[in-house]
Amino acid sequence: MYQFFADSSQISDGHATITGSDYNHMKNVLRLKPGEKFYVALEEENPRKYICTVENYMEQAAYCLITSEETESHELPCAITLYQGLPKADKLEWIIQKAVELGVSRIVPVAMERSVVKLDVGKVDAKLVRWQNIAQAAAKQSKRDRIPEVGRPLAFREALIQAEKDHVRLLPYENARGMAATRELLSAIRPGEDVAVFIGPEGGFSQKEVDMALEAGFAPVTLGQRILRTETAAVAVLAMLSYELEA
Repeated sequence: MYQFFADSSQISDGHATITGSDYNHMKNVLRLKPGEKFYVALEEENPRKYICTVENYMEQAAYCLITSEETESHELPCAITLYQGLPKADKLEWIIQKAVELGVSRIVPVAMERSVVKLDVGKVDAKLVRWQNIAQAAAKQSKRDRIPEVGRPLAFREALIQAEKDHVRLLPYENARGMAATRELLSAIRPGEDVAVFIGPEGGFSQKEVDMALEAGFAPVTLGQRILRTETAAVAVLAMLSYELEA
């Protein structure tokens, strides 16, 4: 079934009202007919998800009947923040999409020493809107209960400071110990713990950045004996965490 996100103002008397771009997508792209089912997810402190059916379309609004509430969570038991070294071209958009599908809670682009891309400060706000729209679309497609946030780009030192609050801080890089140590570390993560993952850009972390992260309490982990592209590394570590954390 398709899914849309809404807020509590769109729910009343056992009905949901879909407006804006979602209304257009539902009526003119998906062409959902009266009686067809779909999900409506409410992004609140305690997210809720309903199964609805289309009743009818009015001008600029779809009126839908709530038939039941979905009780199964589609979120990981830990909040994972991906601190992604700024990659070239449109790789970041792909990483955001796949990270959301794999359960990430937040994505923060990070300018690192070996980042080739230098963001134009004047274009950051427009980029954030696009990145957040990509996260929302991926959350709909993967039936997430929440839309992960894409944060403003940070410098490496700023990102380290921001990650200080997280219980577990992971630094995947090629000089980490073997996979056995990584398995032990990931299997020790407990539900409710916040996890920060730093991924280097195309050229990897500089030695200075590695030293700074280790001094800040990050645990080095390996993703295997092969050198991965930055977009592959992000997907690999999130898949490993999902495997360990999913009930």
